[in-house]
Amino acid sequence: MSAILSSPAPLQDTRDSDLDIVRQAGHIGAEVRGVRLSGELQPEVFRSIKVALLKHKVLFFRGQQHLDDTQQQAFGRLWGELVPHPTVPSKDGTKLLELDSRHGGRANSWHTDVTFEVAYPQVSILRAVVIPPYGGDTVWANTVAAYESLPDDLKALADRLRAVHGNDYDYAASRQPADLADEGVRRYKEVFTRRLLEAEHPVVRVHPETGERSLVLGHFVKRLAGHSTHDSGHLLSVLQSHVHRLENTVSWRWTKGDVAIWDNRATQHYAINDYGDQHRVVRRVTIAGDVPHGVDGAKSVDLTAPAVRAAEAAAA
Repeated sequence: MSAILSSPAPLQDTRDSDLDIVRQAGHIGAEVRGVRLSGELQPEVFRSIKVALLKHKVLFFRGQQHLDDTQQQAFGRLWGELVPHPTVPSKDGTKLLELDSRHGGRANSWHTDVTFEVAYPQVSILRAVVIPPYGGDTVWANTVAAYESLPDDLKALADRLRAVHGNDYDYAASRQPADLADEGVRRYKEVFTRRLLEAEHPVVRVHPETGERSLVLGHFVKRLAGHSTHDSGHLLSVLQSHVHRLENTVSWRWTKGDVAIWDNRATQHYAINDYGDQHRVVRRVTIAGDVPHGVDGAKSVDLTAPAVRAAEAAAA
């Protein structure tokens, strides 16, 4: 296996180990060419994909129409334990989360997946099933680059902060009036918040594999621990503005059969809701993650009510 290039030239074909890599932006994102994803990938190919993911944060694969629900899950198991969404029912007895635009599945706000859980997913794998003829792109942001872009004084402050995340976030703040009036959106919100889940995370987590520091923010954040709602709003706005700076982002134009894999510990993403009443369906599997810890070593804390956890255990 050839050496990994530490700094490949942007927007040119490069090689990460044995993979054919095409970088998509300066700080995040790469397309992997010539790989047919499956649960039976050769170990050396899978290892190369993992290395590339840690480096590029999100990887894109075109032409994966051979994948069905079963095969997507089989590929996901190579990464670790599949974890279903904690509140939205999985599709047809699988562990897949289906996001269907006709049933309220439009994730058009900046977020990291499921941060209202104390050990949120490490990796997400999304497959395009139905794609509108226009619009519906997804944008990812590099939260490591966002942290690195902070002035030193702001880094020092962020290193000390902790934030409370919940699934009952300010839903209206990220939706247009027409969305809020939509019956499918209303029902989806009811299902999403049917159990109230909360976790306290460090605002800056240390990546367990790379040692990089990244910002843990996004629309599930309710407030900063120990700070008023007013002060929290201002501080969070400043920090989040560094995440979605265009220089830290990459956008992907979906076609049917595309697969995106992202490091959920080092990214946020936003599904652009600009395709009107056109149909869009994507299916996601998520891989179990670890409990984050901050710069000071203090771990995240589960704030979910014991009665909710007891009900979950009884239903398992």
